[in-house]
Amino acid sequence: MRRWLLALLLLAAAPAGLEQRIAADLAAAPPGARFGLVVADEHGREIVALLPDQRFVPASNTKLFTTAALFDSGIDLDRPDAPGGASVRLDLRPGRAPDVVLTGRGDARLSSATDCAADCLATLADAIAARAGTVGDVIGDDSWFPDQRWSPGMSWNNMPTPSGTGISALTIDNNEWPLTVAPGKPPVVTNDGYYRVENRATRGATTALGFDRPPGSTAVRLTGTVSEARTVRLGVDDPAHRAAWLLASMLRARGVRVTGAVQTRHRRLDDSDDPLKRGAVMARPPEPPALARLSPPPLADTATITNKVSQNVYAELLLRRVGRVRGTGSIADGQAAVRAMLARAGVPRTAYDLADGSGMSSYNRVSPRATVTFLRWAAAQRWGARWRATLPGGGEGTLRRRFLTGPLVGRIAAKTGGLNQTNALAGYMVAKSGRTLTFAAYANDVPGDVSATAAIDAALEKVADAN
Repeated sequence: MRRWLLALLLLAAAPAGLEQRIAADLAAAPPGARFGLVVADEHGREIVALLPDQRFVPASNTKLFTTAALFDSGIDLDRPDAPGGASVRLDLRPGRAPDVVLTGRGDARLSSATDCAADCLATLADAIAARAGTVGDVIGDDSWFPDQRWSPGMSWNNMPTPSGTGISALTIDNNEWPLTVAPGKPPVVTNDGYYRVENRATRGATTALGFDRPPGSTAVRLTGTVSEARTVRLGVDDPAHRAAWLLASMLRARGVRVTGAVQTRHRRLDDSDDPLKRGAVMARPPEPPALARLSPPPLADTATITNKVSQNVYAELLLRRVGRVRGTGSIADGQAAVRAMLARAGVPRTAYDLADGSGMSSYNRVSPRATVTFLRWAAAQRWGARWRATLPGGGEGTLRRRFLTGPLVGRIAAKTGGLNQTNALAGYMVAKSGRTLTFAAYANDVPGDVSATAAIDAALEKVADAN
């Protein structure tokens, strides 16, 4: 009897001792950072719980909720995404050349690349060129979603970068603008002319380039030094205009005379886009017939890319696609679907606040315990295994340099997160015993340019090795 009681006491004490050791390790690496960590076993018993109910900036962990809401939405994820495909039509006008209208419906994969093999803008350009030798205006129409190019809490300094580029129902080339810089006196700049470049760079022993483009500006200031050719990508403020501009260029290359201007059609955000204010969703008027329409890859593929490489534009578009199921495609509609999902998962409303779909918003907050509660619920859903497969494993995607050795090699699937003073990792891991553990680890207030990822990884490996 005494031996049995002693065994129970040792079993109860083991997690506490492990937790204390991990807490001591995290307190010193790096000093000043605030860590939250919850690890639960297959029965929901918490093995480690450090600041479990404090709320943290989750960064790209936000994509966990966005992509799960997509899987939970009932949208067909396995067939080509015909409902989301871009289309073109010719709007006829008496006595004038017809206008070209390029309409987007939330597809993330439309491409203008010369080697494009699927979901290609060139296909739409060919359809126009086969029908008309002269056109008027070329119009980019992204009114399928309301005009919310940036979510609340997006830092202004991220807006000119690929991480913070504008979001639009008409997306092209990930809404990025490529610029190539090569050595020379002055350095040689190659681009397609969409933005104007003020070249203040110089030739140097190393390549250290700087870029500045104030939001709304068409001028990019290039600074720094160049020793070898490098291609960089900058954000685009108005993706619908960029897509229409590229289509107009393609039409000219095909011999079509463009007599008008490149224009856009946006839809202003109003009360009908807020699920808390509207009574019912107003029906949109039917669209005129399309001349040609694309059928993008399945949304399951888009969700996989979103989580594997943490693609911000894709995540934001998926949130809006979820918002179109029962609403107008606004951020608020998407967030309403996420909140409903989290409520069914048993996550308290006080445990989180989410302002976007990608994690770029500084307004996002979530507790480690809330994330673990959600992850355990998601794993039990009919779509859980497929959704979990979208997460990167060690050595893959955003984990390509992590978990390459040690007890979690080939035994972890998790979503990363990184933002100013923030590191995050949440998902599933297989412990030494073979049991599947669910975890959420957050580091906020990380000082300076120091990363807390090594400390998070070491803590998880210690838990896996001890269980």
